[in-house]
Amino acid sequence: MPSKANPEEQRKFLSDRLMPLIESAKNGVIELFFMDASHFVMGGFAGRVWSSVRKYIRTASGRKRYNVLGALNFVSKRIETITNDTYITSVQVAALLEKLAGLYTKPIKIILDNARYQKCAFVTERAVELGIELVFLPTYSPNLNLIERVWKIVKSKVLNSAYYETFDNFCDNIFVCVDTLHEIYSAQMASSVTQNFHIIEPLDIVA
Repeated sequence: MPSKANPEEQRKFLSDRLMPLIESAKNGVIELFFMDASHFVMGGFAGRVWSSVRKYIRTASGRKRYNVLGALNFVSKRIETITNDTYITSVQVAALLEKLAGLYTKPIKIILDNARYQKCAFVTERAVELGIELVFLPTYSPNLNLIERVWKIVKSKVLNSAYYETFDNFCDNIFVCVDTLHEIYSAQMASSVTQNFHIIEPLDIVA
C-alpha cells in the first residue's frame, strides 16, 4: 500500500463519487469501467509446491513483456483490451476509449489512476469528443481500482509456476485468460470484483 495514501480523501471519493456511480451502473443507467494497464514480463513466476525431494521447474529468461491495457465493466465483469509488446501510451488509451464508445450505447464512466499517459490533454480531449467521463482516483489509491484485483487473478491462473516455450504462446495464454475471465471464472470474478473496498489506515501500515 503506498505510504502517501490519504485515507480521508479515499473515503470522501468512495462515498461522494464511486458508490453513486456503482449504483447507477447496477441500475442500468450507465456503463462503469475500471481502467488500468498491466505489464506481464516473460520470466519466472513464483508458485507453491510441496515435495519430499527437490524439484526444478523450467522458467523463461529475458525481459520481453506483454502489455495489456484493460477496461473492466463493473456489471458484466467483461474486460475490453488494447495490447502490445512495446509500450502503453496515450495513443493506446485513446484507442481503448474509442473501442468502448463503439461497443456501448449507454453513457460511459471510467475510473482510472493519474498516470501521465491517461491524464494528458490528448486523452482527456478525446474522451470529451466521445462523450466519455473520466473519473480520476485520488493519488496513491490502487485499492479503489477494481481491475487491480483482476490482474492478480490472471497471474494466478496462467502465470504462477507456468513455463511457456515461446513469447507468442505466453501472450496468447494471457489474452485468452483476460478475454474469458467473465465466463470461465465467473464465480471468482463475482466474489472478487465487488463494491467492498478496504481503506488502509496509517496504523495498518508496518514501517
